[in-house]
Amino acid sequence: MKAIFENVRILSLAEQYPGPYATMLLADLGADVILVERPKGGDPARAYPPFFCALARNKRSVCVDLKSNEGRDQLLALAATADAVLEGFRPGTMDRLGVGYEAMKAVNERLIYVSISGFGQAGPYRDRTAHDLSYLAFAGHLFDRATGTRTDFPDVSYGDLSSAMFAAFSIASALFGRERTGRGTEIDISMTDGLASWMSTYLAPAMDGKVPFEILGEPAYGIFDVKGGRRITLSIAHEDHFWRALCALLNMPDAAGLVQADRLRDRDLLRTRISKALSAHSLDHWQPLLDRHSIPWSPLNSLGDVIDDPHLRSRNLFRKIARADGTIESHVIQPVRFGAWSTDIRRPAPDLGEHSTEVFRDIGIGSRR
Repeated sequence: MKAIFENVRILSLAEQYPGPYATMLLADLGADVILVERPKGGDPARAYPPFFCALARNKRSVCVDLKSNEGRDQLLALAATADAVLEGFRPGTMDRLGVGYEAMKAVNERLIYVSISGFGQAGPYRDRTAHDLSYLAFAGHLFDRATGTRTDFPDVSYGDLSSAMFAAFSIASALFGRERTGRGTEIDISMTDGLASWMSTYLAPAMDGKVPFEILGEPAYGIFDVKGGRRITLSIAHEDHFWRALCALLNMPDAAGLVQADRLRDRDLLRTRISKALSAHSLDHWQPLLDRHSIPWSPLNSLGDVIDDPHLRSRNLFRKIARADGTIESHVIQPVRFGAWSTDIRRPAPDLGEHSTEVFRDIGIGSRR
């Protein structure tokens, strides 16, 4: 099968996490993603090879010194052949280097030019520096309804990943729009804007002076210990029928008729009863019973548990590919499955500048690796 973005060329100057994840998704769908890397060291994520390789499959790498006239000429020559450019520098950096949107549009009017930054290309905070935790805090993800703020925070970099998804979505959308209109476009991806969008169901009611929808206060929405040292999650958010099924399973008939308002009122007592009941038996005991009663739940898995899970194995989610030197890379494959389009892993993560000669030769200019 052909790939949906076959013959689409994307230049990626976005380093670390958001841009690389976005372009990995597009490369899996067939796009020719060319990493435009600095000659000395390349993407800083190369200092952590397992991290870099997890995101760099299906891509090629060229080295370009953007601080030199030759490098600027090389990038503009590449831009003339590209469908999209993705950059992740601080706002204004690409313009100062002479390779911003207007410079690239001058050589390619159909170009889709995407910028990812923490606070966007305009606004009072556009030059503020931060990393994922600070973006989460800024966009309200660390608020707590009871205390105002939380002291814990997720290990997963949601700001990076949400902006990556918005970037991939925007490129795909702009490619579709260009097919209809013939026009390229400039796209501004703000990590904090994206995280605020993810908070829509909290922020929209707050703007109207209303109380956001309650989930976390439900007594059967949380993490619970079971016998033997394992932990499980229950995720009964608001559905009375799931609550009734849980009460039947845990021998709590007196609580089965409680509606959400009652459950929220008595949450501490009910959570204590649930915890005591679940701790009496092991995961092996509860797993078939929770499934049989159609109760929303999951084991709290370690990374090893995820890798070994029979369901994910049956989905063929994990793949190993060999590099030219015989070493093996492991990958989590493209999660979106198309019946009519290929999403194969075609090549492992590239060495720094591995494809400089072939890429620049193909567009008729010289290169320095």
